[in-house]
Amino acid sequence: MKEQDPDIDPNVPSVARMYDWLLGGIENYQSDRAACSELLKIAPSSREIALHNRAFLRRVVGILVRDYGVEQFLDHGSGLPTQDNVHQVAQRIDPDCRVVYVDNDPIVLAHGRTTLDENRNTAVVSADMRDTDEIFGHQAVRDLLKPGRRTAALFVSVLHCLPDTGDARDPRAVVRRTAERLRELGPGNLMVICQLVSDDPAIRRQVTELMARSTGGKWGRVREKEEVRAYFEGLDILEPGLVDVIDWRADPTAPLPAKRPEEWVEWGGVARLRD
Repeated sequence: MKEQDPDIDPNVPSVARMYDWLLGGIENYQSDRAACSELLKIAPSSREIALHNRAFLRRVVGILVRDYGVEQFLDHGSGLPTQDNVHQVAQRIDPDCRVVYVDNDPIVLAHGRTTLDENRNTAVVSADMRDTDEIFGHQAVRDLLKPGRRTAALFVSVLHCLPDTGDARDPRAVVRRTAERLRELGPGNLMVICQLVSDDPAIRRQVTELMARSTGGKWGRVREKEEVRAYFEGLDILEPGLVDVIDWRADPTAPLPAKRPEEWVEWGGVARLRD
C-alpha cells in the first residue's frame, strides 16, 4: 500500500488498517501487520473474531432492513471499505436506503469518499464518534437522515476503542447521547452495539496494553460482558438478547464454527429505543 495523505503515518498502526489485514485486505502497512502478529500471539483467534464480526454486520443490516423496516443507518467507526459494506447490503434490499458513515481515520475517509462518490444515498462524515452533536449537526447527516424514517445507529466493534473517562466522552455517555438524538428523529429507532469482551483478566490486560501501545493511545479497553450490558440500559433488547455475535440470529442453513474463539468474543446485540 502506498502513502497517499500527509495525515497518514505508515509507521503507527491504525485499528482500521489492522482490522483490514485481519479480514484479508490490502489497505494496510507493515506496521499494521507487525501489530497484528503481536496480537495473534496473545489472542490467536483474532482473525476469526474479525470475520465473525463482519458476518454479523452483514446479517444484522439485512435483517433490520428486511424485517424491521429500517430506511436509514448511521455507522459509527465504519472502518475501511471492504466487501458487503452497510450501504451495499442495505441497498440490495432497499435501493433507497440511506447510509452515513462516521470515522476520523484519514485513510478511511479518503477511501470511503472515493468509493461512495457516485452514491447519492450514502455519505462519509469526518468526525470522532464521541462528538454526537457535531455528527448530527453535519450537513450530510441532516441531508440524508430524515425525521420519520426508521433509523438504526451502529456501534459495531468500535466501543473498545474508547477509554473509560467518566465524563461526556465515556462510551456509555456516547451511547446515551446518540439514543437521545435518535429519539428526535422519531419513534421505533434502533441501536446495534457490540464490542470485544473476555472473561480472562490477563487477556483483557494484555490486549489493551498492546493496542494502546501500538496505536499511540488510540484505544480503550477489552471489557467484560456486564459492562457491555450497561450500554443497553433504558433500551428494549431484541431477541436473542446479548450474545456472542456468532449466535445473533445465525443463518440456520450455515454451519456454525467447529471451534469457538476461547480468548475473547465480540459480544452485543440489537435494541429498540423506548418512546
